[in-house]
Amino acid sequence: MTQQSGSAPRTADDNRHTSVDPAGQDAVLQEKGLSRGIFLHTGWRSAGTWVWSRFRALQTVTAFYEPLHPILGDLRAADIPALEPTWTSGHPTLTAPYFTEYRPFIQDNSHGVAGYRKSFSTDRFGPVPDAGFPALQAYLQNLCDQTTNQGKTPVFKFCRSLGRLPWFKSAFPEVMHAVVLRNPASQFASGWLLHQQWSNPFFVAAPFRVLGLNQAEPIVKQVIEVCGVRLPPAPVTSIDEYAAACEQYVRNVEGDNAYRAFLALWILCALRSVGDADLLVDLDRLGQFPEYASALRTQVRTQVDITPGFNGARDLVAETRRNAVRMKGIDGRMIRPIHASALNFVASQKGSMGSATDVTEVIKEKLALALDLSEQWRY
Repeated sequence: MTQQSGSAPRTADDNRHTSVDPAGQDAVLQEKGLSRGIFLHTGWRSAGTWVWSRFRALQTVTAFYEPLHPILGDLRAADIPALEPTWTSGHPTLTAPYFTEYRPFIQDNSHGVAGYRKSFSTDRFGPVPDAGFPALQAYLQNLCDQTTNQGKTPVFKFCRSLGRLPWFKSAFPEVMHAVVLRNPASQFASGWLLHQQWSNPFFVAAPFRVLGLNQAEPIVKQVIEVCGVRLPPAPVTSIDEYAAACEQYVRNVEGDNAYRAFLALWILCALRSVGDADLLVDLDRLGQFPEYASALRTQVRTQVDITPGFNGARDLVAETRRNAVRMKGIDGRMIRPIHASALNFVASQKGSMGSATDVTEVIKEKLALALDLSEQWRY
């Protein structure tokens, strides 16, 4: 489905002529012990778009960008060509606009991707799927089925799914669930600099919004208290109204409170996702160690039988160190106690996650790196 520059969109007739027998394809995958696709679970400013672009470059893959993004509710086919990376985004150059793969799922002279609901765009942290999850499952299943019918491997790059990963894994056991993990200091710094230099409040406001909309969940309430997050003094009414209140709130937010909110959400997402990951993509290591990139490529090929290239990743840890002098409005010494509280909370969760992966050790390693990097921040 991915359109190359200058190519014409595929039509329904094209799809019929190139379709394959999905039952036969599934049988082959099951016989080989391979997954039917990839759900790439990422966070904002985690470099997940770069990882997704590595899969999108493969001819045998149809790679969907952010299937939970609210833009999909109103997207028109005519809008897609304009949706390309800006020079401030830090995203890689793309061979086709972000949402090209959704074109066959938008009716002519209409808007909105088939099956999408705007309520999908808010991550959730409940222990069991909410009432809207069956509709979300059906929406994603349709995208998967239509892709595999064309003989392609579906790859989805999520940015709003880490809290719901256990739900997704139960609903889509045939898919490889890969989690992109980056240390929280680097991730926060990327969004903070966009806010600071280009007046883009989205990535600073997003943690406040997600935490506020989920604050009734016991574990969310607990992490908010542990990290000392001060939420916007606004009632949680509609999602849109609360999102607007959060964006207004962060225009003058104190740097330490912004970091507290980001770290609280990061911890929640890591605790909900790392233990359930079929594959962990460590962005801090990826740009530092070529042998890690090679090993990661082998892991993907073993599980899904596609071979993306992960060479050429930026060293994001070194980049965070270089950018420390540009971090204004936040002092690393002031947020040191937040890391200590977070570490204590993570340690308290050890043993409560029945997983073969030592989740708490992975998270503690990332928090230690974040503490080291943030120590360089000064007003």
